[in-house]
Amino acid sequence: MNHSSSTNSKFSSLKELLKLRLTSLVVFSSILSYILAAGISGIDWSVFIALIVGGFMIAGASNGLNQILEIESDGLMTRTENRPLPKNRLTIKESLIFCIAMGVGGFIILWQFVNLNAALLGLLALVLYAFAYTPLKKKTPWAVFVGAFPGAIPSMLGWIAATNHFGLEAGAVFAIQFVWQFPHFWSIAWVLDDDYKLGGIRLLPLKEGRTKRTALHVLGYTAFLIPVCTFPWLLEMTGIISTILAVAISIYFVYVAFKLYQSHDIKSAKRLMFASFIYLPLIQIILILGSL
Repeated sequence: MNHSSSTNSKFSSLKELLKLRLTSLVVFSSILSYILAAGISGIDWSVFIALIVGGFMIAGASNGLNQILEIESDGLMTRTENRPLPKNRLTIKESLIFCIAMGVGGFIILWQFVNLNAALLGLLALVLYAFAYTPLKKKTPWAVFVGAFPGAIPSMLGWIAATNHFGLEAGAVFAIQFVWQFPHFWSIAWVLDDDYKLGGIRLLPLKEGRTKRTALHVLGYTAFLIPVCTFPWLLEMTGIISTILAVAISIYFVYVAFKLYQSHDIKSAKRLMFASFIYLPLIQIILILGSL
């Protein structure tokens, strides 16, 4: 292999380490919350760009650290066995150096060009995701609850980037993304449960696995989204029409979870999983439109 192709291969492996698609979704959530807080006309483009770059670097570092810590599990599971670390396309040392550089760089960018609170939130998300959620995945289903905190921080981070103020409004955008984590992660865990077992990972809420009782837990947590999505309206962050739309979408989301409860099969879990991918950005965009 010549030097050019070796460099390209290394660069490609580093991109895989960052989990570009997941990292981009995390950053997108922060962007939408920033716009909701600042308004279209209130966007500070230097802060906006710094939020994107700094947020991307911290989220990417979190995903990379996750893979470093899970190298053995990833090598045992079908969906992850071809990742750079299990395939020795990257060493742990170079992956760790890259992740530290990304994390420190992202923190500095958020600190210097956004605000210190946003930088600290980003750092908190990284620490919780990599060093609390990741090891707990092998020990207890409560890992999903723990992981919901760093998973919901991006929305709060976007709000803090615009306002530099922790308040009920920041809590409202955090709450929506926090509750959303449960049907999102549990639907993925339902679909991938067999593969997760190969890696010793436990994410479904009950040890009994894909049962009607487990599906009832998923349904119950999904239903919490109906009242939670009204918080921004109660705090006068958005209008009544957007709130009615958000409630209607949440009811449909609950209906999809109910179909899983009825059939408790993988096909229904996949429907819920895909619905969860659409639900969060759709709700956030609707809230923004309602605030204009």
